[in-house]
Amino acid sequence: MRSFLMFPLVVSLAFAGQALAEPLNYNQISLRADVQRSVNNDTLTVVLFTEAQDKDPAKLANRITETLNQGLETARQNTAIKVSSGSRYSQPVYDEKRENIVAWRERGEIRLEGTDFAQVSSVTGELLGTLNLGSMEFSLSPAGRSTTEDGLIKEAIEAFRQRADIATETLGGSGYKIVNLNLNTQFMSPRPFMRSSKMAMAADAEMAAPAVEGGEADVSVNADGVIEVQMP
Repeated sequence: MRSFLMFPLVVSLAFAGQALAEPLNYNQISLRADVQRSVNNDTLTVVLFTEAQDKDPAKLANRITETLNQGLETARQNTAIKVSSGSRYSQPVYDEKRENIVAWRERGEIRLEGTDFAQVSSVTGELLGTLNLGSMEFSLSPAGRSTTEDGLIKEAIEAFRQRADIATETLGGSGYKIVNLNLNTQFMSPRPFMRSSKMAMAADAEMAAPAVEGGEADVSVNADGVIEVQMP
């Protein structure tokens, strides 16, 4: 019987302790401010590739290697751009019944990257005689993104303070303090634009460089937090 009487007392103390651990917060308001800026993409990355098929995998590999080395040598003559080897892979080609391997197909890539779009486009044009254009992508460099975000963080905090001032004044408060503040950044790079144009084949079989436009990237920062209004 004693144990039965003690049980509700223990439960009551537990709830009392929980209530004390969660004090009520008055005059707190959640606010959010967003700022955004569109900046020009400053980096162009081009992927060129060669692809061939042969019954002899060794001859095929030598052919791909020779073509890629030739492209790398030509591209590296321009010191204004970064040149590197891309992915490379080979796969078997089967007969109609997919029972026997009749040949091998191999593909290799070269990557060009630079901030001078004209130089990258020019080298691309030189290589299009022996290589194919795989992709052309524009992006904002890490340094450019960081600089933009730093400026937007200041603007986001200032916008948050302005909203806090409005909320405090509307409620008739004498001031406020920031309880917590979170800063979040977002980055979105629109699909790159490459103007479609006929790249006429010159007499020496060298293709003209494609006309390109870098487009813009959207960088945004939001300030999300809680303030506590001080009432007179």
